Amino acid sequence: MRDLPTEVRPREKLLALGPAALSDTELLALLLRTGTPGRHVLHMASELLAQFGGISGLLQTQAKDLQRFKGLGGTAKRAELLAVLELSRRALAEQLRQRPVLDSPERVKQYLQLQLGHLGHEVFALLLLDNQHHLLQYRAMFQGTLSQASVYPREVVKLALDVGASGVVLAHNHPSGSVQASAADKALTQTLKSALALVDVRVLDHIIVAPGCAFSMAEAGLI
Repeated sequence: MRDLPTEVRPREKLLALGPAALSDTELLALLLRTGTPGRHVLHMASELLAQFGGISGLLQTQAKDLQRFKGLGGTAKRAELLAVLELSRRALAEQLRQRPVLDSPERVKQYLQLQLGHLGHEVFALLLLDNQHHLLQYRAMFQGTLSQASVYPREVVKLALDVGASGVVLAHNHPSGSVQASAADKALTQTLKSALALVDVRVLDHIIVAPGCAFSMAEAGLI
């Protein structure tokens, strides 16, 4: 970046005007530090944002996808970027945990996107809530293709009782990208809803997450 005028170099601009004055491309270029032969770091940062759908897309990117991006095949630069992305996910998740997680359906989806949207394998998780809809605990419970046989209602009920939850939001991800609820998803929801009702715990929603999108079964009238 030494070939750029001093006033538009990202590092000097940040120090003079503060980080808010920099574009997403400039901030990412600072993190990348160098480009590739014949490709300026600002150009590389711009391409990276375009390919993965901006900053929000990067937050849901998997390590294997970054490895395929030209200029991130080496381990050091990719590791630094992955570390920053993970810190960002954790910071956002921590902010969301400090508020009533169900004060809007969009906030629930946002929280679950951070937890599940970037995963390359299917995970079933629970948001365990008190009677005022504050988040008591997030727990990823089962992995693999989900069905009534692979998710154990007894373990779900036990966890809800152990935590003292009044309600739960069921959640799982579809790494394929589709958020449509399958027949198996609907059957599992009803099974867990019946099991939890026996101990006075309500199933408030079942949210299906994919990279960049989420589907609420409650909003669709399926709960």
